[in-house]
Amino acid sequence: MGMSAGDERAASPRDEEWPEAEKAEKLARGAALKWASGVFYRPEKLEGLGHYRRRETQRNNSIQSRLKSTVQSYLEGVSAGLEQLRSAAQEVQGVCQDLGAARWALLDSADHFQGLQQMRKLMEEHVQLASVVQVLPQIFSVHEVFSHILQLLHGQHLLEAHVELMMVEQLRDDILSQLHLRGLSGAQATVLSYFSGLQDLNESLAKQLWDIVGSSLRLVREDPVLFVTAVRIIEREEKIDDTLLLEATFLPPGRPKGWRQKFYQVLQDTITGGRFRAPRLDAEGPGLAKHLAALQKDIVCELCVVKDLMVQCVPAHYNILSVCTATYHQALSSHLQEILREDLDKQGLFLLLEWALRVYHSPEMMGHPDLLPEVDVSSLDPLMSSELVDQTERRYVMKVKASVFEWMQRTLDVEFKEWFREEEPETDHEGFFQSALPAIVMQMLNENIQVASLITDSLQQKIYNMALEELEAFLGRLREALVQCGKEHQQDRAVPKYYISHLLAVLNNNLALSNAVSSLHPDTASREVPGSLQAALDRMQKKATQLLLEELLLDLQPLCLQLPSRKWLSGSQLVGSMCEVIDKYAKDFSRVRKPMFTLLLAESELLVANQYLRALLQRKMVCKSREERGQLCHRLLQDATQLRELFCGLGLDRGQQSLEAVFALRELICLKDPALLSLEVLGFVTKYPDVSDEHISTLLDIRGDVSKEVRHVVLEMMAQHPQALPEGYRPIFSTILVPVPELPFCLRKGKCA
Repeated sequence: MGMSAGDERAASPRDEEWPEAEKAEKLARGAALKWASGVFYRPEKLEGLGHYRRRETQRNNSIQSRLKSTVQSYLEGVSAGLEQLRSAAQEVQGVCQDLGAARWALLDSADHFQGLQQMRKLMEEHVQLASVVQVLPQIFSVHEVFSHILQLLHGQHLLEAHVELMMVEQLRDDILSQLHLRGLSGAQATVLSYFSGLQDLNESLAKQLWDIVGSSLRLVREDPVLFVTAVRIIEREEKIDDTLLLEATFLPPGRPKGWRQKFYQVLQDTITGGRFRAPRLDAEGPGLAKHLAALQKDIVCELCVVKDLMVQCVPAHYNILSVCTATYHQALSSHLQEILREDLDKQGLFLLLEWALRVYHSPEMMGHPDLLPEVDVSSLDPLMSSELVDQTERRYVMKVKASVFEWMQRTLDVEFKEWFREEEPETDHEGFFQSALPAIVMQMLNENIQVASLITDSLQQKIYNMALEELEAFLGRLREALVQCGKEHQQDRAVPKYYISHLLAVLNNNLALSNAVSSLHPDTASREVPGSLQAALDRMQKKATQLLLEELLLDLQPLCLQLPSRKWLSGSQLVGSMCEVIDKYAKDFSRVRKPMFTLLLAESELLVANQYLRALLQRKMVCKSREERGQLCHRLLQDATQLRELFCGLGLDRGQQSLEAVFALRELICLKDPALLSLEVLGFVTKYPDVSDEHISTLLDIRGDVSKEVRHVVLEMMAQHPQALPEGYRPIFSTILVPVPELPFCLRKGKCA
């Protein structure tokens, strides 16, 4: 079955030359073996071996016949190709021979070409001379054409004049172009001199065009033919400019003319001409409103003319409506800045802000139904920049601030004079004293805030902040005026006549201002009163309350000077007289609203308790016996009870009264066993932590039965238990100064008894 050694040696060169064939043969053998092993793996299958052999023999014969046919076709094609290559080679050789012959022929004819070159030059000169001869009639008639063009211009036959002008320009430009191409630059000056009249004609035509463009808004309504003619001429010149710029070989003098750009410039200058250079009187004071109204009316009318008429007279790519809208917008912006350089009053500043931020975009102007939707300024820059708006708002706020200050000062002056009138202040429907001051002040501030809300929220907030600052400053000046009034009253208690009534009116006014301040805030959800303003209101309230209490004190002091005394101790009507004074003032206090009435009662009660204790401690009366001590305790009980019942009857609860200190002090005096004083004093000091050692020492002196040892124990106990004032504690004893006892002279260091 295997190959012989000779076969292997014979196959070796072929295998080395055709390695793919060897690989294919091996793959075929392997596939055949695999197929045979799969078919004949059983002995009974060997019976069909002959059948398989015949089938494979037929298949091999068929394959060999197809291979022979394919190879035969391939060989025939190769034979035909070789024949064609042989024929092509012969033809190429023939062409080479012909080219060589032609080359030698051309070399022989080189001398004859020199003569042809001269002939060519003569031909070119002949053509040029022929061209010159053709245009000579036109050149000789140039000045005659100039005169005709001038006549056409004078008769406003602009289209005909422009046609002839273009023909002359074309003639001149052709001549200059030829000279330029031949490098004859010296002859160009002669040509330009000959055609010098073109410059004057161009300028004359341009002047008429720009006059027409300058009157375009009027012409498109009255006679649009002239305006359309001007636009057509401008477009012709623009096309000539574009053509020359595209060729970029030679630009004649005066090109490009750029008349379309000049058209825009003249139109913009016309729009921004006299209208936005108004006289100074029209840009400030009362005339500003009329000036802005005239601008509004004129701009809307002219934009309607542009939208409805001018747009139809110019090509669409001019975007004439957008150009005019942007021009008006920019001119207005510059004009407003120019006006703002003047020293405008607050009304002028408000008008400008309202006009620029509200009116300009409203349906009354740029949002007018006749202009929409073609006119749209939303894509343009703001008429006033945010920085300029903020600056103008601040200027407006300063003007309003000066005005508010002036009005408030006038109101304060009137209020001050009202205090000295021989009449009581006016009352409201409930009988409470008041004046017109809160209503005037709040109305003034609220109106300015509401007016500012018509412009922007930022301006409203600025005015609100200014209003609070001015109100705070006003309260300070009102307090100073109240102090001045109090000083004059101290010099003569008969002036003002209704001093107490006006003080009560001041308290009601202050309460009205405090309640109304929150309503000024633009945001209804946030109406907190600023801390500094609330402090100013509190200071005003405190000063008015202080002046009222000083009046009460002046009436109580003559009575308090009689405390304590033997006459008082024996049962005088001293406290009854005090109650009458207090009741008289309480009736006056009833003319203020409840929060202030309660405050005045509480402060009055504290004043009475303080003065009673002050009189008792500063002008101490030493009890000489137990009977006197009992008599003193009885008097203290009666007085404190009478005063307490009085204030309770007036509406002040016991828990709010400071007279309880008198009851507590009485307990110290009434204590029968002095040895228990240390405990009682500890309880007293705990309840009234502003009590000092001097106060307790004076109380012990009033008892008249306290030994030095007991006094020493009590003071030591106080030193060991210092007290701190709790939050919200109303001091009673800290304002009471008692005489300091003279200490004995000590030779050594140590505590003196």
